[in-house]
Amino acid sequence: MLFRSALALTSALLATTLAVGPARAATATPRATTYDTLTPTQRTLVDDLERRTFDWFWDSADPKTGLVPDHFPGESFSSIAAVGFGLTAYGVGVERGYVTRTQAVERTLATLRFLADAPQNGSEDDASGYHGFYYHFLDMKTGKRFGRWVELSSVDTTLLLGGVLFAQSYYDRNTPDERAIRALADTIYRRVDWPWMQARPPLISMGWTPGGKFIPSDWKGYNEGMLVYILALGSPTHPVAPDAWKAWTSTNDETWGRFYGQTFLNFAPLFGHQYSHVWVDFRGIRDDWNRKHDLDYFENSRRAAYSQRSYAIANPGGWTGYGANVWGLTASNGPGGIVVEQGGKTLKFEGYTARGAGLDYISDDGTIAPTAAGGSIAFAPEIVIPALETMKQRYGKYVYDRYGFVDAFNPSFHTRTELRTGRLVPELGWVDSVQLGIDQGPIVLMIENWRSDFVWKVMRRNPYIRRGLERAGFSGGWLAQGPATP
Repeated sequence: MLFRSALALTSALLATTLAVGPARAATATPRATTYDTLTPTQRTLVDDLERRTFDWFWDSADPKTGLVPDHFPGESFSSIAAVGFGLTAYGVGVERGYVTRTQAVERTLATLRFLADAPQNGSEDDASGYHGFYYHFLDMKTGKRFGRWVELSSVDTTLLLGGVLFAQSYYDRNTPDERAIRALADTIYRRVDWPWMQARPPLISMGWTPGGKFIPSDWKGYNEGMLVYILALGSPTHPVAPDAWKAWTSTNDETWGRFYGQTFLNFAPLFGHQYSHVWVDFRGIRDDWNRKHDLDYFENSRRAAYSQRSYAIANPGGWTGYGANVWGLTASNGPGGIVVEQGGKTLKFEGYTARGAGLDYISDDGTIAPTAAGGSIAFAPEIVIPALETMKQRYGKYVYDRYGFVDAFNPSFHTRTELRTGRLVPELGWVDSVQLGIDQGPIVLMIENWRSDFVWKVMRRNPYIRRGLERAGFSGGWLAQGPATP
């Protein structure tokens, strides 16, 4: 069984290795790479990848409940974070003509009705959530907690809410179904009791279980917890105080520094530089920490992508295939917890883990996740497009299928053994056999943000997002223009 959770990622982050790479390049400078400047071949690549990745969500979700699986194809539990990405992707599908607005409304309404009606209580086995939060993984058939090892997750609930609030702002027509979507979205968001999740205030806990109660870890330091605090600050019913944001950013300077040619706020896996940015346009808006360091979080994510590319070029681990156009470490599947003797070396290959490279730690076993580059396309299209091209041209026969790129592949793994997931391809190495919703989401949604600002434009209209940002101390940019009209 595949396993991923805030607890698993936290454990990975605790096993850190401090490493500073060579200054191979100056801080990256912007280049005007837009969809219109691409070659016809590149446009075809982007079009095809966006459509296939959208289709993953549309085909994998249960049309009655709206629940999206953690991984697909094959049997799986549902990931509530994947549901949030899916709810957002449906809007992209409408704009791109993949589905009609009526189809998207029907799917979205079914999803929100199911979430609104799902049982919320403190039992071990008979609930989907508690205090407005949802369990990380739900049974695809019943919608209840998948197992007693599954935590009530603050961050995965937040990623779900990103999609819920997108639906609230996107479906703005005066029809019964779209009015119902807006009302249900409001109900789902307003009932989340954020202060209850502050086991050690002002920080917000990573989660809770009926048996173990609150997880002994809080969201602190730069990571995907950014959106947790923005939505907690924006709540009109159960908000946290502004000191929560100051507490979350209080350790930023510990990972601010130069790593492989870039000076930025480090977080080793690239998903931490992507998730919050899917729904929030951080271009030009700054909080107190940004102002002190003279950059916004969008620029920070762009530097993170450049840094990872330079790390792959340097390739300190000597892994097969790494280079200027094959790069990208983030939380993803892998060959499995296996230690092998290969090429005269003892190598350890992980299963699902938060791979990454930064000042905070390095976790690298030669496994490349296409979402690391693909989800960074809005930040640095000039280096992402060539990476997507190269990975597809070089390995596409094995790593690109009906739903776009598989979750991950590892050209350095060639040991014949029983694999937890994926398969061994003699011409390549280990190749995954599934896609993960939390890795597909950044690909399709950041492609669209890069192409048209679509998700960002919709979310700028959401009053809760604006309120959360302003209470966190953000100003400037689009926030200075006043509330946008629908």
